[in-house]
Amino acid sequence: MRIDAHQHFWRIADRVGQWPPAELAAIHRDFMPDDMQPLLKEAGVDGTVLVQTMETQADTAFMLDLADRIPFILGVVGWTDMKATDASANIARLAQHPKLKGFRPMLQDLADDRWIDDPALDAAVAAMIKQGLVFDALVLPRHLDALWSFARRHPELPIVVDHGAKPPIAEGRFIGWYAHMKALAELPNLHCKLSGLLTEAGDQKPQAVRPYAETIFDLFGPERVIWGSDWPVLRLAGEYHAWLEQCLDIVPADDHADVFGGNAQRFYKLGA
Repeated sequence: MRIDAHQHFWRIADRVGQWPPAELAAIHRDFMPDDMQPLLKEAGVDGTVLVQTMETQADTAFMLDLADRIPFILGVVGWTDMKATDASANIARLAQHPKLKGFRPMLQDLADDRWIDDPALDAAVAAMIKQGLVFDALVLPRHLDALWSFARRHPELPIVVDHGAKPPIAEGRFIGWYAHMKALAELPNLHCKLSGLLTEAGDQKPQAVRPYAETIFDLFGPERVIWGSDWPVLRLAGEYHAWLEQCLDIVPADDHADVFGGNAQRFYKLGA
């Protein structure tokens, strides 16, 4: 199977006061399964992992409802307040849905760069491990030291770094990001998504992505890199099939089956 392990759906009416703003016209509208179906068919993608975009239980319920009705949605990464007093109970309740595969706090938007490096998360993480769930890390380079500490504290929790931690491609900076990613890649519970990089390139040509993508592949290896589109956010920088083709060119052909499907199936336990 070819799997897109990172995509979103939303209704703009649900997002008053939330991102994206109206000036981002390419993505300031509803995006629903009927919009994505022809893209998947053209690209030969068999299924997707649907990922949260708002810090609300309602958004998670919206995604799980779609997953009940749309066969190509193989898994959902939702949201819950992982520091709430009832976090463990909420996680156990949500995990009863067979397509709920993990959670993602929106770390990139939090004022505290070290929010994730906090023992207050221990009970929620224990509940996630008990339920066989995974953690999507939506981070920027400034969060990577705290993420490293969190991952070291919880070696049994499978973690995937979304969008390669959004490296500063547009600014041409590499060394600081590389050092942190190298440290993370040394932890066996860490994976990394080959996603979102085109958006981070800004006005740079698509070729500017290649050194960062190749570095992700080199650090994490063919068994821990997972491809995703980040659609419809991808529309800010490029088109679905073009991004897939660019990544197919970057990843060695012998590793396509893992990076573009097999790793996502194993990490998210899709079909289980």
